[in-house]
Amino acid sequence: MSSYAPLDELHPCAKSNEAAMEKSASVREGYIYERQALSRPPRGGFSVELQIAPDALPLSSKRYSPRELLLLLSMMLISTPLFLLYWLPSSLSTPAPTNLTNQDWIPKTQAAVDTLQKWYNEDTGLWETTNWWNAANILTMLGNFALLNPAFKPQFERIAQTTHTKAPGFKGQILKVRTPTSMDTYTYPNIPPGLQAPPLVNNNYDFLNWYYDDEGWWALAWLKAYDVTNQTIYLKEAITIFDDMINGYNATCGGIWWNKGHEANVAISNELFLAVAAQLANRVEAWSRKFYVNWVRRHWAWFRTAGFINEEGNVNDGLDLATCKNNNGTVWSYNQGVILGALTEAYAIDEYLAPASRFVYKFYVELISYNAFQKLQDDDGIIHDACEPNCGNDGPQFKGIFMRNLQAAGRSFGWDYGTFAESRAAIVKNAASIWAKDRNEDDKLGLVWSGPYMEASAATQSSALDALVAAIDAELHAHQSYAVTSDTRFLS
Repeated sequence: MSSYAPLDELHPCAKSNEAAMEKSASVREGYIYERQALSRPPRGGFSVELQIAPDALPLSSKRYSPRELLLLLSMMLISTPLFLLYWLPSSLSTPAPTNLTNQDWIPKTQAAVDTLQKWYNEDTGLWETTNWWNAANILTMLGNFALLNPAFKPQFERIAQTTHTKAPGFKGQILKVRTPTSMDTYTYPNIPPGLQAPPLVNNNYDFLNWYYDDEGWWALAWLKAYDVTNQTIYLKEAITIFDDMINGYNATCGGIWWNKGHEANVAISNELFLAVAAQLANRVEAWSRKFYVNWVRRHWAWFRTAGFINEEGNVNDGLDLATCKNNNGTVWSYNQGVILGALTEAYAIDEYLAPASRFVYKFYVELISYNAFQKLQDDDGIIHDACEPNCGNDGPQFKGIFMRNLQAAGRSFGWDYGTFAESRAAIVKNAASIWAKDRNEDDKLGLVWSGPYMEASAATQSSALDALVAAIDAELHAHQSYAVTSDTRFLS
């Protein structure tokens, strides 16, 4: 049985972490708060650019200068007509998502979870038919289900403890093969001829490996386990992972590298870095909180101007290292999702952030949500990735990550509000389509949510389950919102 340290023992090396942050050459001093409205509305057109003073906004509360007040007022004047012209009419005309109730979704989700667990290997703490990073996402999804369905909590606690204890010994040598339009993960010995896996990194002891995005997924998984169990061993695991991710914060174009071989600067690793920093800021003791808030502020100031977000308001795959510009790679659903969750979590940080900063976070959540739907939905409102129906080893996980983070945004800002009313309708519609068209007689869930059912794996099952879990939340909390979005310990 693991021992659980009290909260006041967490992160004793805050000073060394601050030194590491200062050492990162790509992190510039000061904070630039400018934004460009990138959405392409369905009628007419507009382009808006606002700039906030380049000097750093204060961490502590103070009286705001006339210039800052004018800025905030200007942003409100811009966002209000955008909301009224494009989002409010659609939300008012959106019909009730479904006549299914929360009581309908919980047993359906439990049945699909029971099927998923047939792939779980108690000896390894991992799920067969899928890979290392997918397992972190599966654990996160199960944690969300446990938060919404307390009856599942004891089973989740056992799964989390087993995975935490056993999985590091079985992470193996992992090779990821990516281009701007495709990606696949292979684990030794199942590596294609002619390719060689990178070296092992601290095997058998922890959740670190060669890829910073893998580390980010596991940090989020353990933060979710902490939310469910309140056991600080999981919070400390996430802190350890984030400390290692900081070591990669010296990429050619800024931000964090994709891997320790410095081969690419991609959106997903940078989005995960922001998401982990924001979640830690909302969970650590007050004395160490500022460290993570600083990372949130600095990283977002770089990310939103780095080129990942294209002219249509979608997040592309990454940056071209030769030009440090958008690589025009595929608009994957999970890249839209992770940044939504990261900014939603950042919005919940109120102690050290000026109102203008929080307003910008919310603005981008709405902007990216709206444009993601324009890009990813078919005519029936069902979400697809460009790789379907052949998405390799990684792609089957993506859409569930998008749904999970839509759930977090809807919970935080209110399911009845504009864009998030549409999100609620989309979540329930996709969940209903999965259950009706993408399921076999054994409650296995396939890749293409509009159907027909295709052979399932732990990745397709857990991804579809993310949509079902989000549907539970959308029905259960349809008229409620909460400050800390991913931690339902605060629910009454």
